[in-house]
Amino acid sequence: MSQGLTIGELADRTGLAVSAIRFYETHDIVKPLRNKGGHRRYGRPDIRRLSFVMAAQKLGFSLSEIAPHLRRLPDHKAPSKADWTRISKAFRQDIDARIAALEDLRDKLDGCIGCGCLSLKSCALYNPADVKSVEGPGPRNLKATTT
Repeated sequence: MSQGLTIGELADRTGLAVSAIRFYETHDIVKPLRNKGGHRRYGRPDIRRLSFVMAAQKLGFSLSEIAPHLRRLPDHKAPSKADWTRISKAFRQDIDARIAALEDLRDKLDGCIGCGCLSLKSCALYNPADVKSVEGPGPRNLKATTT
C-alpha cells in the first residue's frame, strides 16, 4: 500500500463507482497522486474524505455545500478532529435552520388541509389573512410555481 490505493481499490473501500470518484476529483474532494505509469493513486485519507461526503449527502447537503469545507483541509492528510468539529458546527447551524423550517411547516399544515388551494382565504402557509386576494381569484402562489 506504500504506493497508494488504485481507483478500483478506493471504489471497493467506499462503495462508490469509479465514475463517482472521478466526479469528486473534479470538485477537489480528492486529489490523487500519479505513479510512474501515470495511474491515479489515492491515500487512506481519501477514504475518509469520500465517506464524509457520502454521509453529508445523506443528511441532505449538496456537493456545492460540502466541497468548500473539504477544500480547506490539507491535501493527502487525514482531517483532524478540530477540522471535523469546525465543519460539523457549520452543518449543525444549517440542520437547525432546516428543523425550524420543518417545524413551522408542520405547525401550519393543519390549517392548509381542507382549503383545497382554491381560494387560499384561510391558507396559513401561502396566504395568511387572505393578503393575496388583491391579486385576483384562484391559487396565486401555486400558479407562480408551476409556470
